[in-house]
Amino acid sequence: MTAPIVQRLCEAAAALPGERVSMQTMAQAHGADRRSWTAVAIGLMAVIVVLPIPFGNLLPALALMLIGLGLVFSDGVAVVLGLATAGLALCVTAGLVLMAWVWGGEWIARWVSM
Repeated sequence: MTAPIVQRLCEAAAALPGERVSMQTMAQAHGADRRSWTAVAIGLMAVIVVLPIPFGNLLPALALMLIGLGLVFSDGVAVVLGLATAGLALCVTAGLVLMAWVWGGEWIARWVSM
């Protein structure tokens, strides 16, 4: 494509009102006042990634990737998707730990007392 065509396409894309409104609205998802909650989510996901749970680090890693890309590119949609994935990852990990505690509690207690 030639440079004038690319320039016209860029101007036409910038003139779309829905995109500007969407980006302005979703940009608030990673504003300065919400960064502390994002930092808490990133910290929790980092702890979950380190836990020795088989296949337990897939969702937290995906959440970290989405949050990171959203912050780098100032894309609020990616940040919100990353935070939603972080919430899902937290629930799944809590369920796995609770399931291991209930079903494997006796075995762990016998193993520790040996």
